Amino acid sequence: MQTELSKRLGVEHAIFGFTPFPAVAAAISRAGGFGVLGAVRYTAPDELARDLDWIEAHVEGRPYGLDVVMPAKKVEGVTEAEVEAMIPASHRQYVEDTLAKYGVPELAEGEASGWRITGWMEQVARGQLDVAFDYPIKLLANALGSPPADVVERAHDRSVLVAALGGRARPKRQQAE
Repeated sequence: MQTELSKRLGVEHAIFGFTPFPAVAAAISRAGGFGVLGAVRYTAPDELARDLDWIEAHVEGRPYGLDVVMPAKKVEGVTEAEVEAMIPASHRQYVEDTLAKYGVPELAEGEASGWRITGWMEQVARGQLDVAFDYPIKLLANALGSPPADVVERAHDRSVLVAALGGRARPKRQQAE
């Protein structure tokens, strides 16, 4: 099956797979679909570069993309600690209850709390883009809707398509505009 987008991206099948795992993204692309690596877990640029190198070596020249998480609007001077403090206690409890319900073991002493959200911060996403634009990615997806205009321009300057993910129709119309 082909769609306008799959033809434009040069993929055989209109199957798009978003995953945090480089091996899965590469396998989807090798199979004729379009693998998209989720970048939210990469806080160190060298780790993302390592995994993009791996993907590049395993896609057999087929296209792939990257999914970042960055807000459309920039908020200056907010620290990670301040963002962490914004997470409501009810949300933290919901997550803890869900993990317990499904038997997910607690982290060992000294390991990250699981609440680290640095991958959701704009400066982290911009660092990811500095790395990603050195690779032949064909699509940049943003999990928080449209990325800032300068990011869209930067992607388009490199002939990279931009996708804005979201769940409601009204924001989609605004993103298309």
